[in-house]
Amino acid sequence: LTATDEDEGINQEVYYAFSETLPREVKELFRIDRISGEIRTAGKLDFEDVHSFDLEVEARDKGTPPLS
Repeated sequence: LTATDEDEGINQEVYYAFSETLPREVKELFRIDRISGEIRTAGKLDFEDVHSFDLEVEARDKGTPPLS
């Protein structure tokens, strides 16, 4: 994933996380790098059980308050 913020200083730094609304079971199957936004599998995926996953990700800046 890629997101940018045109602010300056710490407010332009962005970190990534799965949305709080994402079910725990899905979060256990995937990992997201908070800095790069890279998503990788962390668990065994079985196409016969589930054909697709919808992953909701938030990119937030480090401002006060943080904006997504």
